[in-house]
Amino acid sequence: MYERGGVPDVTFWAQRGGWLFKQARHAASMKQAALASASGTSRTTLSAYEHGRKSPTLETAGRILDAAGFRLALEPKVEFARGVADDGRPFHVPNRLPRLPPARALATVTVRERTYELADRAQRREAYAALLGAGGPDDLLAHVDGVLLVELWDELPLPAAVRSAWLPLVRQARGEPDP
Repeated sequence: MYERGGVPDVTFWAQRGGWLFKQARHAASMKQAALASASGTSRTTLSAYEHGRKSPTLETAGRILDAAGFRLALEPKVEFARGVADDGRPFHVPNRLPRLPPARALATVTVRERTYELADRAQRREAYAALLGAGGPDDLLAHVDGVLLVELWDELPLPAAVRSAWLPLVRQARGEPDP
């Protein structure tokens, strides 16, 4: 669990940090010993970080990620509000438009038992309409890229309630004033 009684769960963050170190190390095709050496830490300590048994300082975390070819960055989290369309179906709207890595933004995805090639503009339009109208937060974060959404916005066939709820985000991304 993320929180216990309103206090961040330290175990969660230690495990999450360990997963990030492992992910960075694997992406860099490095063994623990090589990454430990390149980052100025011991292999045993790196192993303890990767398994969530120890938590590094922010400086140490940055040094390990840097040695693997990554940087530690501050990224605003995306939170969702729930809406209800005119037909009674729930939909979700983020507080900010998410950005996806290009490979994910243009991937092949399955939405409600239908497969879409997001690299194909027409299929992306259909997938985005389905996702915005009925996708959950995880689906939206995994498949909807904010820039590609804004580019398609005027062509998306959306229920009025969904369009109205997402419109402020699109206007903000386009630099348009709120009416």
